[in-house]
Amino acid sequence: MFIGHWAPALAASAASRKAPPLVLLFIGAQLVDWAFFALLLLGVEHMRVTPGISAMNPMDLYFMPYTHSLLGAAAFAGAVWLGRSLVLRDAVGGLIGGAVVLSHWFLDLLVHVPDLTLAGSPPKLGLGLWNHPAIEMPLELGITFGALWWYVRMRRPAIGRVIVLAAVLLLLQAINWFGPVEPEVTAGTSYLAFFAYGVATLAAWWMGKSETRQPGMG
Repeated sequence: MFIGHWAPALAASAASRKAPPLVLLFIGAQLVDWAFFALLLLGVEHMRVTPGISAMNPMDLYFMPYTHSLLGAAAFAGAVWLGRSLVLRDAVGGLIGGAVVLSHWFLDLLVHVPDLTLAGSPPKLGLGLWNHPAIEMPLELGITFGALWWYVRMRRPAIGRVIVLAAVLLLLQAINWFGPVEPEVTAGTSYLAFFAYGVATLAAWWMGKSETRQPGMG
């Protein structure tokens, strides 16, 4: 799952006027992966290229107990809730943001081959839709652009900015699915991920600045 992780961010923004700003929800939706690629750089978590490990993704995510365990994802979600509650006195917004963070693990559960854990140790979990492109690809596009449609309907951003975000997401996903694969994991792997997440988040921020109404209005 790649751009599909941003579907809960868009849906949360569409659903509630109490949701944090869209840019923060975009960061939260991928917070687990921001942390994973940072820990990968530091040598704390690990992955390797293993061609054939799944039909769609050759990355063997064999050690990521802190970011991709349910406990770890829940800790990130709890930190978001606690931070927003204490700093901004916004417990509801913190709860929405925390739920978006936690959604990352459950969406990964759908597509990953078994490499996720509950608390960092086996059993390893994953329903493996990466082995079924005919299901995974329309599912990912469907939830992402369905959520974007709902967001546009409820928030009424400038249509030109919507098109830019949609194009960015489609381009990033196309590269993810069909682009060349590096033969080994390097520091560049993390930097490329940071760049992709940053570009999408910047596009979401730009679109969000043009919102013209709140959910539930008119």
